Amino acid sequence: MSPIEKHRGGSETMSELQTHAAEIAAQFSDHLDVSEAEVEEKLDNLVTQYKVPIDEARRSVTNSYLNEAGLDREEISAGGTEEVLVNDIEEDEQWVDITAKVVDLWEPGSEAISQVGLLGDESGTIKFVSFSTSELPLLEEGSVYRLGNVVTDEYQGRYSVKLNRTTTITELEEDIEVGDNAIEVEGAMVDIQSGSGLIKRCPEEGCTRVLQNGRCSEHGNVDGEFDLRIKAVLDDGTAVHEVIFNRERTEELTGIELKEAKSMAMDALDTSIVADEMRGALLGRYYRITGPTLSRYVLADEFERLGAPTDHEETLIKARSI
Repeated sequence: MSPIEKHRGGSETMSELQTHAAEIAAQFSDHLDVSEAEVEEKLDNLVTQYKVPIDEARRSVTNSYLNEAGLDREEISAGGTEEVLVNDIEEDEQWVDITAKVVDLWEPGSEAISQVGLLGDESGTIKFVSFSTSELPLLEEGSVYRLGNVVTDEYQGRYSVKLNRTTTITELEEDIEVGDNAIEVEGAMVDIQSGSGLIKRCPEEGCTRVLQNGRCSEHGNVDGEFDLRIKAVLDDGTAVHEVIFNRERTEELTGIELKEAKSMAMDALDTSIVADEMRGALLGRYYRITGPTLSRYVLADEFERLGAPTDHEETLIKARSI
């Protein structure tokens, strides 16, 4: 047993550290002389001595090596990427390979973005972004590509992929019939979960993470930018469906726009008043919602209000009794 294993007192946690250490060492193998043992010791020090969660410890160690090598995060890959279908992407900051057709290209909203659009395969579609600094060849609408080493990203429950300097682009002489992963659900809105209403997101370019107590898990303490969303639960009497409404759909659903929500929170000196107002207006109503699925969520693209509002506790009891 190694000294660290003896110190840790458990092979299961040690195995997890070893896995993270091996992956980090592989990331920097082309840039630094880094051993798995060295990385493992740094991780163990953070986790054991300073009680840092393993994910945060990994981030910290990775950032230290990035600074040492003078690299940007997008200039390294996690190594050993696997090919996935776009609708199977359900984790943030994962390195994957995809084979997809360019369904649509949009006008970039920033000079920092080279291309933005929609990729699709048989499982569904996903947004992609290619940054100007990556200096990648442009993708053509209607063409099929194998894209190696792209990074997943999450915003309002929707996942996208980012092309970076390490991304490989291979055009294929084939076609793909793009699938549609949208579904329709109906039910009574019986809960609006925490993390709804007026929220703040990280303002760093390319990062849209929701802040927790003013802190971004990637960029630390930042001055966030306000946004609106609703994470709702619909009960159809047989099963419950978790639904995410983005800012546009939230404003349409509630009639509360972002400017008004910020004013409400400022007057009350409490951002939670916005979610409370939404709960009062929405719970107990029946809705039909259509949108793509992602992991356990339905992402609301369209909605229709059905019937009159009722007491949401009675609605829940009624729905569960069907």
